[in-house]
Amino acid sequence: MATVRYEPWTVLSQLQNDINRAFGNLNDGESSSATAEWMPAVDVCEYTDRFELLVDLPGVEPKAVDITLDNGVLTLAGERRDEKRASGGGAEDPQQQRRERRQGRFYRRFILPDTADAENVNAVGRNGVLEISIAKHARAQPRRITVK
Repeated sequence: MATVRYEPWTVLSQLQNDINRAFGNLNDGESSSATAEWMPAVDVCEYTDRFELLVDLPGVEPKAVDITLDNGVLTLAGERRDEKRASGGGAEDPQQQRRERRQGRFYRRFILPDTADAENVNAVGRNGVLEISIAKHARAQPRRITVK
């Protein structure tokens, strides 16, 4: 009998690869990643009972982020506006400036695995981070079997 080494991180790496592959292949006109001006950084974590996405969105009101889930595809879209222009400050233009923070529309898509429960998704925004929690189906969770 061959010994097979268990690598718990391979599932998470595979999920990340699937997300990257899906993000690169899904383009649909106006709202595609090709027309997005920037992409927020996202951490994806898998737990025994849920998936969590932590999306860095400083300067974006959490309620202004459009989150949709359709046919197993989670889509995040929104816009970060220039703070001075958005406030209507009327200040003069700077003589020099260096801009490192991206402005404009953002767009991300994630294909969820079959184990994700599309009916049980929650999103909370705190301190510039949008936390999206997606529960797993109960049947997908491992269970311990006791030997009698």
